Amino acid sequence: MFYWVVKAILGPILYLVWRPRAHGTRNVPRHGPAILAGNHLSFADHFFGPLPLPRKVTFLAKAEYFTGTGLKGLLSRLFFSGVGQVPIDRTGGRASEAALRTGLRVLAEGRLLGIYPEGTRVPDGRLYRGKTGVARLALESRAPVIPMAMINTFELMPAGRPLPKLRPRPEVRFGEPLDFSRYYGMAHDRVVLRAVTDEIMYAIMRLSGQEYVDRYAADVKDDAAPGPAAGRATADELTRAEEQGAERASNTSKG
Repeated sequence: MFYWVVKAILGPILYLVWRPRAHGTRNVPRHGPAILAGNHLSFADHFFGPLPLPRKVTFLAKAEYFTGTGLKGLLSRLFFSGVGQVPIDRTGGRASEAALRTGLRVLAEGRLLGIYPEGTRVPDGRLYRGKTGVARLALESRAPVIPMAMINTFELMPAGRPLPKLRPRPEVRFGEPLDFSRYYGMAHDRVVLRAVTDEIMYAIMRLSGQEYVDRYAADVKDDAAPGPAAGRATADELTRAEEQGAERASNTSKG
């Protein structure tokens, strides 16, 4: 209920002040499970992406939004919980497997699941390599994948800015549903997971017009961060942990 209250209050303000554009909304199913897979340019994506859709979008949100302290942490926790966001642990391994199960539960309930395959906000407006969790969700749930491209939100609300600028106008584009039925039953094949993920990222790239970088955004951020990188898990390591978790789950179910 709080989701619709927030949308009813914020929606008119967002339309009046920023005049956002939307294209391809008819590509998003009005009923049943579906995965919205989008690029992640800015915190503003959480608002302008779902805005033109008549359905509630449940995003898998990083757990840090729910664990902050003080007044800011409380407000963040109340807001993200109220709009139906689901906290996930992004540290890899068993945590990634739990996040996957959470996403599958949302889809099993016939809901619209939002996910950012890049795993983090990008550092420079380009499109980065996707992590394979989105492919596992698509193949295990058998839900259609709708590519979603955010436009201009990187410039509108750069990282660290508390409020968006008034320009440029934000835009969201929804592509035609992607069908991966040819891969059903192969959700634990690493090569298939990478192929499906790359196809999703290519569809997003065509919608957004972004330059593609064949690296994980988290790795690029780590390279740019001050201080030694020792002890920090890279996105490659996290993805390997996810894949190893998938293999363990597969072997357990077979046993």
